[in-house]
Amino acid sequence: MAGAELIFTGAACRRDTQGFWLCLKVQDEPEAKRFVYGYPQGTPYRASLDKPRKSRSLDANAYLWVLCQKIAQAVGSTKEEVYRECVKRKGQFVIVPIREDALDTFTARWGGQGVGWPVEVLDNSKLEGYKKVIAYYGSSTYNSQEMSALLDEVISEAKLLGIPTETPDEVALMKARWDDVG
Repeated sequence: MAGAELIFTGAACRRDTQGFWLCLKVQDEPEAKRFVYGYPQGTPYRASLDKPRKSRSLDANAYLWVLCQKIAQAVGSTKEEVYRECVKRKGQFVIVPIREDALDTFTARWGGQGVGWPVEVLDNSKLEGYKKVIAYYGSSTYNSQEMSALLDEVISEAKLLGIPTETPDEVALMKARWDDVG
């Protein structure tokens, strides 16, 4: 059975003669049964518990890409490069030391996750044979607040170039839809 996702609204702990149990109050009983009976008992599995994230509005995502395309046309670039540059200015990132001989592989694998996952070498690390690298996370991992900041950056760039943008009220409505979807 492939990976499974179960939404739950409550949790409890139980102990019996077989061990300690984490019990979840699930919303979808048939899916929970498929989950339990689809995995061989006694085989180790990893569970990750996260609060469900609200998805972003397709309108806001589409608007971001429309603006990236218009900016690209104005500056003679591509919408992907405009997007990456805005991610670098406003996006989430991590700074890590990477062995010099592994830098190309790391860059290819990190960047292979999507358009908005660029990597930049900052300088030499304190560690011998390592470079200090800044690796940006793609916006697919962003929450609504982080995505809102990215959209604001793209809108700001468009305005600087004289590209017409939606009114602040229309943009606020698109952003509000991020909280309505989910």
